[in-house]
Amino acid sequence: MRDMDAEAFRELIEPYRRELHVHCYRMLGSLHDAEDALQETLLAAWSGFAAFEERSSLRTWLYRIATNRCLNARRSAARHPVRAWDGAGVVLPEGATAGNEVTWLEPFPDVADAYERTESVSLAFVTALQTLPPRQVAVLVLRDVLGFPAAEVATMLGATVESVTSALKRARARLHGVRPQAEPSGDALVAKFVRAYQESDIDGLVALLTDDVFMTMPPLPLEYRGREAVAEFFARVFASGRRKLVVTSANGGQPAFGVYSGERGSGLIVLTVTGGRISAMTRFEPTVLPWFNLPACLSS
Repeated sequence: MRDMDAEAFRELIEPYRRELHVHCYRMLGSLHDAEDALQETLLAAWSGFAAFEERSSLRTWLYRIATNRCLNARRSAARHPVRAWDGAGVVLPEGATAGNEVTWLEPFPDVADAYERTESVSLAFVTALQTLPPRQVAVLVLRDVLGFPAAEVATMLGATVESVTSALKRARARLHGVRPQAEPSGDALVAKFVRAYQESDIDGLVALLTDDVFMTMPPLPLEYRGREAVAEFFARVFASGRRKLVVTSANGGQPAFGVYSGERGSGLIVLTVTGGRISAMTRFEPTVLPWFNLPACLSS
């Protein structure tokens, strides 16, 4: 048994808090769910610390707890209600299709630290992880992203090395071609996007897009695919008045923008860049603006 007060425990685990939060976000795709899983992890670690026998490092032990809390959340049928749009009685917006996007996806605010720069949290990667079975996502993140040896991962998951190796192989095959890291956008692209958006310049905006660009708007299960569909969407948006953008970043350096209609916040857009062009746009609800230290309303 070991004696440690709450303050000493907090100091002990503080160096791992941020990376554990990022780990939970990767596995769950939702900032809210990641925060809940992190708090459950820290509570479980505090409650069970007296029994920690140091057969592994403290970091490995904490990851073991966090991973299993996330697996429990992933397996919970009640975690996110099904949002089925089969078209029956539903009129989709022009140019939109009913998509299979992860409707609980949320953006992750950036911070300037070494961990964020070296570990991937790109929207494309995190979204792709949500399509894997729970055990496969745990194995892939622990092995390929965090670099834990197969034997340690097997111990964390209560599995054999052979089953871990098999799960990793299947996960890699399913995620083949998904880039784990966001491509740097460059200041020029950001400036052109802001100018085109704020000036309601459809042609200027379309010129920045890849031919197969797609736009999603979680929690709505809608997709706009291709330049024409995305252009039609923004034509309707711009017709209702000009917007102002406030530049920020999300998910490991992806360009992001608080969107304001008049003075009121109307959402957050995160861009994915491929080959110097915008290959994906994800629009989130205005409720996420405070996470990025952006106001709900701009000052007059």
